[in-house]
Amino acid sequence: MRFKRALATCALLVMSTSVAACGSDDDKGKDGAGTGASTAGASSRSDDTESDDTESELPQAADMASIAYYLNKYTSCLDLETGDRYDSNHEGSNDSWGVEEAADPAWGIKERAVCTDTSGHPITLLTAPDMKKFQTAVKKDGTEVAVGQDFAVIPVGDQAVQELAKSDLRFLTCDPDFSAPSGYTKEPALVDGCVLSDYFPS
Repeated sequence: MRFKRALATCALLVMSTSVAACGSDDDKGKDGAGTGASTAGASSRSDDTESDDTESELPQAADMASIAYYLNKYTSCLDLETGDRYDSNHEGSNDSWGVEEAADPAWGIKERAVCTDTSGHPITLLTAPDMKKFQTAVKKDGTEVAVGQDFAVIPVGDQAVQELAKSDLRFLTCDPDFSAPSGYTKEPALVDGCVLSDYFPS
């Protein structure tokens, strides 16, 4: 997947507080009956713009445990650790994304954690309560991530990327040349010049 910064540095989803809000096993996006996100317990945004409608359909997560639970419905998110703990145990090898970004207030990242897929590749989990602020930093940086309403996920392994493409997360990119094949969605994000799509390029 063309998660530019993730691939360059290593070699970016949303449910409610309750487990029930993660959606049923039938909510598989392009695989299952529904293409909408799991919205149980998710609050709608106050604006009536098209991008707000898209955002309100995304999954929502109250904490890292909830994000990991959601990811495990589609791919493997093993051995969840805080970002600092993961970094101290993997210094110089199998680096995860976001060490500098999580420390920069401009990104609006509240918490960063890391889990691994079955191949041992890191998946970075980020809580971002102010998603517009986060998307503004994404646009400035040129990063491409997978997002929910208030969190983001950055997988490195190709298998994890394609498995998460079956979830209700959306690929966030601000690349003006991005295009999605027919049959996939492409909607405006919260920041001008950025889009959300259910097409995850490889």
